[in-house]
Amino acid sequence: MPDTKKPGEDLAEDILGFGRQEVVTARDLLVKPSQVLAAWMEQGAEGGGRYARPLRLYLALNAILMLLLFLRGGAGFMLDGIPDDVMGKLLERTGKSRDGFVADAEGWMTLVMVPVLSVFYSVAVTPLLRWWDKADLGWRRGFRASFAWLNAWTVPMLPLAWWSYGNGTLQVWMGLAITLLGMVAFLRMGRGRWYQSNAGGIAKAIVLMFVLGISAQIGGMLVGAIGLLGGVFA
Repeated sequence: MPDTKKPGEDLAEDILGFGRQEVVTARDLLVKPSQVLAAWMEQGAEGGGRYARPLRLYLALNAILMLLLFLRGGAGFMLDGIPDDVMGKLLERTGKSRDGFVADAEGWMTLVMVPVLSVFYSVAVTPLLRWWDKADLGWRRGFRASFAWLNAWTVPMLPLAWWSYGNGTLQVWMGLAITLLGMVAFLRMGRGRWYQSNAGGIAKAIVLMFVLGISAQIGGMLVGAIGLLGGVFA
């Protein structure tokens, strides 16, 4: 059978896990997200052979986010809120310069931030999507549903991700825009399955983003702790 892949597809798939099937899935998540969800829920993890597996696609999207975070300068902005007296004690304990400590801590946080938060997100939203679905999903399809929504949210989020890392005013606005995209993804994907009326859908989207925000705070504390441990012991 002839190879019909276009030049560069193998390289993109090897580096980011993003090949033709992932591109088709991402496109359809933008155009017809409810149909993609129905395929994943009713025809298996590959949507009857048409789509990439939700978890595989989410890992590929996270690879892109990690690359953007690295190119943006890393996760060092998470250290900005550490009080000077605490930082002084850490530097005294390690014997490192401030720049050396920050570089070590930043490296660890940049490495783990995206995957750690992704785990927290999926664990947080799966019980809600199982509860709201009209079918009895079980845990396997429940997690598949959560990755379906996370994918539908992450795909349109990617163009904003470059400006979302940091602690400035721009990042606040980007955070609000990304939150809105998550709500829109839920509303477009879940009508008739996760909610019936517009008012109910909006209310559930708000609850979903609130729970996600709490999980992000908890996950962020873990990322920060890993970074500080890396700075101390690296």
